[in-house]
Amino acid sequence: MTKLSVNINKIATLRNARGGDQPNILQVAKDAQEFGAHGITVHPRPDERHITYQDARELPTVITTELNIEGNPIPKFIDMVCAIKPHQVTLVPDAPDAITSNAGWDTEANCDFLKEVIQELKQQGIRTSIFLDSDAAQVEAAVKTGTDRIELYTKAYAQEYSKNPAKAIAPFVEAATKAQEVGLGLNAGHDLSLDNIAFFAQQLPGLLEVSIGHALICESLYFGLENVINQYISKLSTH
Repeated sequence: MTKLSVNINKIATLRNARGGDQPNILQVAKDAQEFGAHGITVHPRPDERHITYQDARELPTVITTELNIEGNPIPKFIDMVCAIKPHQVTLVPDAPDAITSNAGWDTEANCDFLKEVIQELKQQGIRTSIFLDSDAAQVEAAVKTGTDRIELYTKAYAQEYSKNPAKAIAPFVEAATKAQEVGLGLNAGHDLSLDNIAFFAQQLPGLLEVSIGHALICESLYFGLENVINQYISKLSTH
């Protein structure tokens, strides 16, 4: 089945809004895994406005599944992940002032840069993934970087799903098919929710992992974290 990695950035946002240590990031990560999540995702940004670099350094002490760290590969980020050695690093081309990730890499224009970064991460034994738009040409070009996986940026799917599911999913199916053809593992994430996740997972060939944060935490305010995680797992198990 497709694995669920729970992004806990929003938990850190809540903690930081008040100061102190509630809710506790490490406890939430432990609980999410005990509730059935197959992994934990964090995306520390340079201003540390939600997940801090210290959070990222402490998380391996409670990870029993997989830790995925996302971020723009600036030197500070690369130094951190090489020290932590998470199971996976997802490279995202987000600007320092971006509210959230909003575009994938141009793998043709950034090939040499990505290749250098990925080689350094692989020397540390870290699986790599790069954040991409649903563009088959970009997927094909990603092979030259040496990455293990790609993560499809799914905002466009989430926005269009309620209007026309078949149209919304079409470019993602094309990109996923291309990933299979060229031998790249496939992840996905951004604005996936309980409403749209089942159709997405059913339609995409070879989908290994989804990372879900904002919607999952919002849904948990009403239905509870354990219940919501299990609902996602149930929906991901139906394809």
